[in-house]
Amino acid sequence: MTYDLIVIGSGPGGYSAAVRAGQYGLKTAIVEKDAKLGGTCLHVGCIPTKALLHTADLWSFANHSAEEGITIEKPVLNYPKVIERKNSIVQKHAKGVEFLMKKNKVDWIPGYATIKSTGDVKKIEVKNDKGTQTLETKNILIATGSEARMLPGLKPDAEFILTNIEILNITQVPKSLMIIGAGAVGVEFASMFRRFGSEVSIFEMAPRIVPVEDEEISKELERIFKKSGIRVETNAKCDNVQKTAKGVKMKVTLANGKVEDVEAEKLLVAVGRAPNTANIGLEGTKVQLDRGFIKVNEYQQTGEPGIYAIGDVVAGTPQLAHVASMQGMVAVGKIAGKPVTPVNRNRIPGATYTEPGIGSVGLTEAQAKAAGYKVKVGKFPFLANSKATILGSHDGFVKVVADEKYGEILGVHIIGPQAFELISEAVTAMEAEATVETMMHTIHAHPNLYEAVGEAFNNVYGLAINA
Repeated sequence: MTYDLIVIGSGPGGYSAAVRAGQYGLKTAIVEKDAKLGGTCLHVGCIPTKALLHTADLWSFANHSAEEGITIEKPVLNYPKVIERKNSIVQKHAKGVEFLMKKNKVDWIPGYATIKSTGDVKKIEVKNDKGTQTLETKNILIATGSEARMLPGLKPDAEFILTNIEILNITQVPKSLMIIGAGAVGVEFASMFRRFGSEVSIFEMAPRIVPVEDEEISKELERIFKKSGIRVETNAKCDNVQKTAKGVKMKVTLANGKVEDVEAEKLLVAVGRAPNTANIGLEGTKVQLDRGFIKVNEYQQTGEPGIYAIGDVVAGTPQLAHVASMQGMVAVGKIAGKPVTPVNRNRIPGATYTEPGIGSVGLTEAQAKAAGYKVKVGKFPFLANSKATILGSHDGFVKVVADEKYGEILGVHIIGPQAFELISEAVTAMEAEATVETMMHTIHAHPNLYEAVGEAFNNVYGLAINA
């Protein structure tokens, strides 16, 4: 039997592509090296992390409920129960992915896949503990994802030196936690464990935290973190990491050149992710790599006919689950001969689930100016939003970056309550090529957080009502 498509990897990109292929009537198989479907995002990434962050929100409320007129006497955090709940959520959705494969007639083949030959009919060897089998397919979709990078000379363990995998399974809240790296992973765990009561220090080599965000977003998050008691050090270099009897210690060269010895119960290394492209048989193909990442065209096609790649393994792609999923739709649509719209890099939303949250899409103010646009900016603070007052969450703002001449929306950047939800309006507006004027005429229900987005659009022309 020859498949129309074999997908290697069952993360959001891989399983979504397999489902779409089944919907299009393609004979499809999905190969997964791990025991369960769902990949990093479901098992040790997006879903479990957000489950814990939700509990952190509830814990914060329990400790400050008196402000709402609700008395909670001595709330107790049962952290093993928190982990149990997180695991049950993951398990539920892993079963859901299995159901989707059956529903769409996708064959799930457990094992490690290696591409053995190319041509019109390609061969893939799959190894598992039961042996080896060879599959034939017309097309291959590489969706093997990424893994946490580790600092040279370090190895993660289950107790002291952690990545996103190990930290999700610790059984109690650490008294102190050091974090190397202030991207989305680093700042989310910093926000979470600070609210759970840990003494948190975060060290970032770049000049600012969340460095992919607009500079004003970075500045605001740093201010809020410091206000909450999180130590934030940027332009910081960490080395000489050593385990101690009580935890982990290391040397940090601070921005002012001072060298400091720092120590904590646990260390989280969150310095980015490396693509899983080794040992899958690419060396025998025309697939081109860039530092381990796969080069593709706008339709996710590699240099080898009939081999596609999506998600974290793709060069120049933001390592986000929703990007992988949409790239999967593009690739499968191309294979099936359906009309497809390639992913637009400037229409990809980013979401960081700190407290307050971050949501962003499009160009930052600096990027827009560097691209030659004459920029107009509209900002609106959540301090002036009535729903934010009701929620007791006033920090942050909405920032709209627009082209002065035509009112084109170039980017929207939000830090504040539910920012990761609020960004959706901006993404839709930009995808529909709405202008600032269109959004000024869009009625926003009151009282709602998303009124702040509408006010920010109005303020591009200095016409916000409540600021």
